[in-house]
This record gives sequence, structure tokens and C-alpha cells, in this order.
Amino acid sequence: MTATEPGRRWWPRSVRARTALAAAAATAVVLAGLGWWVHHDVYRQGTRIAEKQAETQVWALADQLNEGVVPRRRGGAAPYEVVATGRRAAVSFGGGMEDLDPGTRHVLPAPSAAEAPDVLTIRPLRIPVRGGGDSRDRLRMAGGTYPVLSTDISAGRLSRDQVAALGVADDATLRAYVVVLPHTAEDITETTDRVLLRAGLVGLLLIAAAAYFAVRVALRPVEAIRVLTASVTAGDPRERVTVPATGHEITALATTINTTLQRLDNAAAQQRRFVADAAHELRSPLTTLLASLEVALAYPDRTDWPAAATTAARQTRRLQALAEDLLLLARLDTRTPAAGPGTVDLTALAARLAEQYPLTGRPLALTCDSTAPAPVHGDPDGYERLLRNLVDNAVRHAAHRVQITVRAEDGWVVLTVHDDGPGVPAEDAERVFERFVRLDDARSRDHGGTGLGLAIARDLAHRHQGTLTLAPRTLGACFRLRVPRVPGR
Repeated sequence: MTATEPGRRWWPRSVRARTALAAAAATAVVLAGLGWWVHHDVYRQGTRIAEKQAETQVWALADQLNEGVVPRRRGGAAPYEVVATGRRAAVSFGGGMEDLDPGTRHVLPAPSAAEAPDVLTIRPLRIPVRGGGDSRDRLRMAGGTYPVLSTDISAGRLSRDQVAALGVADDATLRAYVVVLPHTAEDITETTDRVLLRAGLVGLLLIAAAAYFAVRVALRPVEAIRVLTASVTAGDPRERVTVPATGHEITALATTINTTLQRLDNAAAQQRRFVADAAHELRSPLTTLLASLEVALAYPDRTDWPAAATTAARQTRRLQALAEDLLLLARLDTRTPAAGPGTVDLTALAARLAEQYPLTGRPLALTCDSTAPAPVHGDPDGYERLLRNLVDNAVRHAAHRVQITVRAEDGWVVLTVHDDGPGVPAEDAERVFERFVRLDDARSRDHGGTGLGLAIARDLAHRHQGTLTLAPRTLGACFRLRVPRVPGR
């Protein structure tokens, strides 16, 4: 158990539960943001409505005062008060303002200077605390600061009778106040918050449950794939998963797994064939060597020991070549194909090989007709082994001549090895590159071929980001190597 595992015990291991928690968490963040926005927007809209109602009430009070009518108290109205200069008590009050005991004196300040008539003013005012009256303050206004709308009415614009009816001086200025209370907006906002909270909790549970069951349904094909994949064994690697017909990501997963299983099956089959072929190839020289030695030991007086030693040495060399080829193939199979950082001149390499190649006992011409440099990236030993395998194959089957050609072609270096032998049938153009394949088995064994030379050559070509193919020819065989040329050379 690692050090980090105890701290993660609270986190569920199930993908379904993790997805449900993640969906619930994301939804909670979204709902919290929406709730915050709705909370403030509802409060703002409620305050705006309260201000609009207070504005309507102010103008209604002003209209009554302009007609010389003392406003009557209205139960549903916002708190209001009408004060006048030169008057200690309020002209009129209501909507809860009476709880502050304004009967002997007004609560809100009298106008110190007359403002322009028919102009609405909004200002924050603090409601004073009056002893003895706060216990009846049902609107909890005392001591608070609220926005207050007001407008002024000049008594000089009224008739004497109207002034007398209002109970103010002829030159007095009346001011009608309406207090904008946030209580209604706060109540609406609080109610909305409770509704949103309940709806949000229910929504979180529903979304988490929906995510859980949706992922559960979506993972059913994955579970089926897991069960089928677990049944694949080395003894029976042919099992394949069922590809859903829905065309979503699970289909791609199933297709990829089937492709991977097919590659593993092919690799296992190739490995089995390789082991069987290697065992067969090793058994032949070992049988010949053992038979010759047993005969020599059984009849030592009649044995031609130099001939027996020659046969043993030939078979030993064959075993050595086969072992070296198998070892090289094993290294090529385990290493990532990549060209080395070095630079090799294929023209110089081909010319040197054509000059130094041993052609003992055969009237055969090996020529290289290219002179222009052909630089490529890669391993010199790898290129030399590749080219030598191609020449060995050509020399083994040529009648009189083997020709090596090197030329540049659109950013590539193309090397061909052409012999004038019997050639390769078109249907075997790819088969000759398989391991342990001999189209002329008897002659190949006579000349010491292992059936791995062309397979090694193609693997080396691929390792250097190149290709090795058999070019069609009417006479003989022509192997064509194509590798990238060094840029700018």
C-alpha cells in the first residue's frame, strides 16, 4: 500500500460512482452560480418594484396635498409622512409610521429649503429611535437607514381654504415622504432561496442517479469486452470480442482490441513457425554432422579423416551462420527501427564490396557502375550486412553476372542488385522475404544458404526507414533498396 492510498479511501473506485459524484459536483457548482444570480436578481427586482410603488404613492400624496386634502391612512400603503415647515407635528402619516409615535412631532425632518415642485428626490435617511414607541414598531424601522422618496408642495400655490384645511401657514412648504422598505424584497428573496435550495438538492440527486445509471448502461459493452478478453489464453488466442453496432467509442475500443488480439495471434503464430523452422534448420546440419562422426568412429580404419573433418567443418560453419542469423533477427525484432546518427556512402560501400567479394571457383562478374556519392543516415555495419546479404543471394543464383547500381531519385537513394539467374516467379515476389523460405531448396542447401538472408535484409531496410522490394524483370532477379538521402548533400 502506498502512502497516498489512505488519503484516498473516501474516493470511490467505481467509475459509475466517480462519474455520478463528478456530475453532482459540476451541477452543484452550476446551480450555486445560478442561485447566486437569481438571489441577487430577485432582490434587485423586488427593490425596484418597491421603489416603483413608493413613487406612485408619493405622487398620489402630492396630488391630494395640491387639492388641499389631508391624505388618509391606507392599510396596505408603504410608510409615509407629510411634514411642513413651521409645524411640529406631522400633517399626515400612515403605513406603519404611526408605530413610531409621530403624533406629537414628526419623525422625518422638515424641509429646510424648498425644492422645486413636482420633482422626485430619493435619499437615504435614518429612522430615529424614539423611547416608548419602539415596542410597537411592527416594521422594525426604528434605527435603520432606508431609501426615502420625497417631493415638495408649496402652500403658496394653494387657496386660503386649502391651506386652512391642511393646517399649515400660508408660506409653508410641505414635503411628502414615502419610505422604501426592503422587507418585501427580502421576504420574496428568502422564499425564492428556499425553493431553489430544495429544487437544487432534488436536481443533484436526480442528476447523480441519472449519471450513475447512464454510465452503468454505457459500460455494459466494456464489461462484456473485459470478460471475453479475460478468456483469451495462449492456448486459444483466436477469441475475439463482439463489436457493438452503435458506432461510438466502445466500437472503436472493441475494434482496437480485436486488432491487437489479431496482431498477438499473428505474432504467436509467427513465433511458433519461427521456432519450428529454426529447429528444423538446426536439425539438418546437426544430423549430417552427427552421422558423419558416428560413421567415422564406427569404422576408424576405413574413414577418410580429412574428408570427415571437412564435412564436419562445413556443417559447423553452417550452424554458426544459422546461429548468427537467428541472433541478428532476434535483435532486430526487439529494437525500435530507427536510422543511426552516422552517415554512410552507399556508392563507396557497394564499390568496396564488389571489389573485395570472394568469387572463388566460379566464372562470375560482380560490378558496380555508380560513381556519384549517395550519402544516407544509418549504421555502416547494418548497411554492409544488408548489401552483403543481397549480393550473397545474387551470387548464389547468378549464371554469369551480378550488377550493383546506385543512384539518387527525388530525395531518395535507390540501390539495385541485379543477377542474370533464373529469376523469381511473380507470385513469390513477397514470399522470398519470409524467414526460412527457399524457392530452390536443394541448391540453396548446397551453397550454404539459411533462408534468412533476404528476411534480415528487409528488416535492416525497415530499420533505416527504407524499403526492400523485388523489381519485376524479364531476366534474372532485381532487388531494389530505397532509403532516404541525407538532405543537402
